[in-house]
Amino acid sequence: MSRGLKEHLSSSYFEAANRMTPKKARRRIVAYVESYDDIFFWRTVLGSFENTNLYFEVMLPSKENKLERGKKAALMSLIGEKVGNDMIACVDADYDYLLQGATLLSKTILNNPFVFHTYAYAIENLQCFAGGLHEVCVAATLNDHFVFDFTDFFSRYSRIVFPLFVWNIWHYRTGCYSEFTLTDFNRMIDLGRFSIHRTDELLEKLRNRIDHKLRQLRQRHTNAKTSWNEVKADLLRLGVTPDTTYLYIQGHHLADTLVIPMLMRVCELLIHEREIEIRQQSVHATQMRNELASYAHSVADMAPMLKKSKIYVDAAPFLKIKKDIQAFLNRDANINTKPINGTPDNAGSAK
Repeated sequence: MSRGLKEHLSSSYFEAANRMTPKKARRRIVAYVESYDDIFFWRTVLGSFENTNLYFEVMLPSKENKLERGKKAALMSLIGEKVGNDMIACVDADYDYLLQGATLLSKTILNNPFVFHTYAYAIENLQCFAGGLHEVCVAATLNDHFVFDFTDFFSRYSRIVFPLFVWNIWHYRTGCYSEFTLTDFNRMIDLGRFSIHRTDELLEKLRNRIDHKLRQLRQRHTNAKTSWNEVKADLLRLGVTPDTTYLYIQGHHLADTLVIPMLMRVCELLIHEREIEIRQQSVHATQMRNELASYAHSVADMAPMLKKSKIYVDAAPFLKIKKDIQAFLNRDANINTKPINGTPDNAGSAK
């Protein structure tokens, strides 16, 4: 295919290509994503809808050099109005979902029926879904001892962060985001060096710091009580609950500064436990060395394990994505949506 033709691909092109294939051939829907790291996630989403009549191909746009900065904006600009029944775009929601049309990009993502988003801030947030982090530790260490309650921790963390998160969204929706930027917010919610033995202390320090900031913001915006409550109510409507705020903060910040360090501490503890067990149960020194070497060989690096896991399949944002895909397929009478593997969620309202 010539470079010029690649640059002008559209849903109409793929629709025409599908019509030229034999009648019994499966229909192809191309799904464009923002980066290589996104391909596996969206394959997980879309794969359950494939059947004998339909399959998805997840890929980057041909002009990938334009996606280095402002990837989502570049993707939207690149494919523009070309998306359709045979070519869709799949992106991180970032704040655009929560801004509810306050910006042009937000309007595009919310209103274009062929653009799908993560609902959570990014794929990284879903990969950090608290309900599955224990499984990541087990996969990495081969030790199923429950030593840390991830779900409880992130519920407590989220409840502390939630009021400040509402303020951050309030600033972005009202156009005065420069007064309290996403970077400012990330700095406020940073726990610092994580220790599984000091979680109460860390969360209490976080609470005190955020309470101080909340007082400052209320004093600075004395007339914002009504509008702040309106933003809060709208965020609750959109699925942001006090217990799940962590899914909607910046994904890279969540993963790099909190979840990965946390998992490293937990995995270190589990590995140490297993090594002690091997030493205690070994009959002689040779057996101990062999067992320790075998175990060390079996232990996996946690970070790639986290990226390739599917712990998010029961998370509310993930289920919303699947409902959007089902609704999209249901709108096209030419697609038989009965899947090969499992049954997708019932169709829900589009975004």
